[in-house]
Amino acid sequence: MSAAPGTHIGAESPVPVSHDGQTRAAVVTLILEQGPVTAVHISDELGITPTAVRRHLDAMIASGDVVSTAAPRYAQRGRGRPAKHFQLTSSGRGRLKHAYDDLAGAVMRRLRKIGGEEAVTDFAMERAQEIMSDVPVSGSSAEDLENTAEQIAEALTSAGFSATTRRVGNGVQICQHHCPVAHVAAEFPELCEAETAVFTAKLGTHVQRLATIANGDCACTTHVPLAKMQAANQVGAQSASASVASGRSHI
Repeated sequence: MSAAPGTHIGAESPVPVSHDGQTRAAVVTLILEQGPVTAVHISDELGITPTAVRRHLDAMIASGDVVSTAAPRYAQRGRGRPAKHFQLTSSGRGRLKHAYDDLAGAVMRRLRKIGGEEAVTDFAMERAQEIMSDVPVSGSSAEDLENTAEQIAEALTSAGFSATTRRVGNGVQICQHHCPVAHVAAEFPELCEAETAVFTAKLGTHVQRLATIANGDCACTTHVPLAKMQAANQVGAQSASASVASGRSHI
């Protein structure tokens, strides 16, 4: 059975879409959840022609809702000119439904007026901890860190953030392609700061925020370094081997 337009689109179940508005909604949802993506990827995922995809992309670029970018370094393989990747702009995200933003912002302002900045910080921390309450604290190995990052992404997705992870160089990045509280977080950065603090607590290592939707970026991106953990594991293994070898020499 085909998924309805506007739901998560899987690679194994192309979605035939006949109406122009439904097709546009499906394209937007796919770019939101998986972007940056190529036109070919959109065509394959939705089961529509490349010509139809480009028509929708051209219209959204003209309206300022989508922007084309060069292929990310991790996606540049083989010879030839790299395919363009497409992602939503801040105005494109602004067209998505944020019906409760005004109310949420008013509540946060009231909370700050009654309890001060500390009340806002405490609320933000409690909220972030609740979202990731089922994520266990990571072990010390690079593999453990990567697995925990994936669990964090799953918890965020369940909370409406459409998060994924990807390996980049000697680290892994947690990418949140949508933020249901972006407009509120723009006024109350404590929400983003608390989220980052919980990432650090769960992963047991310093993480670096590279971008946030609240600041106008196309995604919230957090870098989790793995190189130090890998180096520490190698040193530990070498020390263990040296100890074994030393023990044998005294036998």
